[in-house]
Amino acid sequence: MSKQDRLSRILEIVVEKGSVDVETVAQELEVSTATIRRDFDSLAKKQLLSRTHGGAVATGGSLGIPLTYKVAKEDEVKQRIAEAAADMVSRYDIIGINGGTTTTAVARAIVARPEFTPGDVSDLQPALTVVTNAVNIAAELTVRHQIKIVVTGGVARPQSYELTGPFAEEVLKEVNIDIAFLGVEAIDSMIGAAARHEDEARVNRQIAARARKIVVVTDSSKFKKRAFASISPISDIDILITDSRVDSRLVRDFRALGVEIVIV
Repeated sequence: MSKQDRLSRILEIVVEKGSVDVETVAQELEVSTATIRRDFDSLAKKQLLSRTHGGAVATGGSLGIPLTYKVAKEDEVKQRIAEAAADMVSRYDIIGINGGTTTTAVARAIVARPEFTPGDVSDLQPALTVVTNAVNIAAELTVRHQIKIVVTGGVARPQSYELTGPFAEEVLKEVNIDIAFLGVEAIDSMIGAAARHEDEARVNRQIAARARKIVVVTDSSKFKKRAFASISPISDIDILITDSRVDSRLVRDFRALGVEIVIV
């Protein structure tokens, strides 16, 4: 895990739990307590958390920080993944997209393509329809009049900007999607794609269930990881886009299971 990923994960843990101690976070992230103390100090200087004796607590400004912090550090790998995903989208498609830093990059890459820029105003059909449960993605795309945005509704999770719950699930039951782009927190050839939070996973499963094609977009750090809540079994995933740092043995495993792997 890179330092940037570790700092983002620390922020997520602090927001989830309210308060944490050095020992617990060090064990969860499998690093030394000295590393966690330095990370706590670094984040405290940025006013992203408050230090306590032996730990840290969330501040009033902590909510919503994890995703914002990660997006600000968006790297070249995510951009390459996003551009490869954007190449799969055609004019007039209906796409589904969940929340996360990689999928946010995907949404930006898609709408930047010339076929989705404003054209003939007499064409009343939207150039693209985007179904999403991510309020940050919806907010960015709403200003683009050539894009039709369908937002699921639901209860917002401040850590990820994703809408969850029965309202989101009910809306998704009524739509049909050509391609679902799913960001994940873990992917494994045995258990499939997964997320840490069961509410997010339920909505993500519904997005996948309504799609003709499922495309998982994730960097190589998520491989062979396990997370609490299942999103999709490997048998349902059509395409997986990742970066060149992925272990070649894992690529062979996924391809043997019928998944098309795109390496960028």
